[in-house]
Amino acid sequence: MLSRTLSLLCFAASFASAAPLHVQQAGFQAAADGLPAGWHTWAARPEIAPRTFVDSVHYRHAPGSLAISGNSNAAEYGGWEYAAPGVQAGKWYRFVAYYRADGLQDERRQVVSRLDWKKSDGNRAGHPDYVYASERAGEWTRVWIEAPAPEESAAVTLQLYLQNAPYSTLWWDEISFEEVPAPPKRLVRVASINLRPRGTHSAQESVGQFVDVIEKSVAAGTDVILLPEGITVVGTGKRYPDVAETIPGPTTERLAQVARAKKAYIVAGIFEREGAAIYNTAVLIDRAGKLLGKYRKVYLPREEIEGGLTPGNDYPVFRTDFGKVGMMICWDLQYADPARALALRGAEMILMPIWGGNETLGKARAIENQVFLVSSGYDYPTYIMDPDGELLAIAREQGTVAVATIDLNRRYVESWLGDMRERFMKELRLDVKLE
Repeated sequence: MLSRTLSLLCFAASFASAAPLHVQQAGFQAAADGLPAGWHTWAARPEIAPRTFVDSVHYRHAPGSLAISGNSNAAEYGGWEYAAPGVQAGKWYRFVAYYRADGLQDERRQVVSRLDWKKSDGNRAGHPDYVYASERAGEWTRVWIEAPAPEESAAVTLQLYLQNAPYSTLWWDEISFEEVPAPPKRLVRVASINLRPRGTHSAQESVGQFVDVIEKSVAAGTDVILLPEGITVVGTGKRYPDVAETIPGPTTERLAQVARAKKAYIVAGIFEREGAAIYNTAVLIDRAGKLLGKYRKVYLPREEIEGGLTPGNDYPVFRTDFGKVGMMICWDLQYADPARALALRGAEMILMPIWGGNETLGKARAIENQVFLVSSGYDYPTYIMDPDGELLAIAREQGTVAVATIDLNRRYVESWLGDMRERFMKELRLDVKLE
């Protein structure tokens, strides 16, 4: 055992002193044992092993892909592995692979690719990194991840699996793994307003008070500004139909002027009229004052339904110049699926105009979805929360602003569980029916 450990250490050291690690695999050809050079198959138990083979019919550019069949076994889990020595702890690496599949029921969960980091003695280093980012590439899907090698890493096992897909076939092709520069910080300065106008009697006056706070208290260089729910009705004593307006409309134009002046994105809750329907809507205005998008509140409490509002039916995610954001409004917080849907669609930050709500659920939504959660409320705290549920800033007094600079490229890793954003994406069970 000692001689084996020493040889592994020497082997890893020789790679560490050589050129940066680069693996490129495609055009797979089976040797006499049925395996391509450097590849082997894996399953936790023989009873759940899938059928694995090199397929010369399905491939991207060069004949030969790594195929996995569920083999009519509902317990099936396993597939292909490739061990690459020469990893250096602390260095960053990019993994890319392409797959196509037939017969999947839950593609996000059933297609599994991981980086399993190894120490020089062959034991696991840190935690595996699950690959969850994906995009369509014709008939194939490209998956990728950039991740740092954990402490004591000397090698990595590239794992390409099929999970619990008895009647499916999965093909992997064009697999690469290489060292890349560490990503720079992706800093975003966020400001959330704590203000509740009273006795204004008009939407224009209420909105004007929010604008005054922004102009006086939000510094230059802020990237995104959040206002509460219903800024056109709060303090006015009016009903929803009295203040409902089209989008674009007078309120979005006024907010657009502020966005241009501050060179910041602005999110605010207003009441939108479209035909006979009135929606509780959050608008997103970009730095140039353009309406980038809107979100119509999906979960309406009975008070809003009785007030004549219509629910929305989608959870859009918007790409800004600093990252992807989603929006929720107030009562959405009470239910798990709005934040979950936004996270699954790639939102890194959720901006939440809110009247009042359950603070514990706010913390839960941030933690369970591993997103930054920003709130601006009346009977709910105005804060900026990180994916661990920790408050980065809170505005406790009327007319004040919660301000924090967050890093959207920071990895939040549990010491005994790994990167929970990755695990959330790959382990969430949406295939289990609720009814």
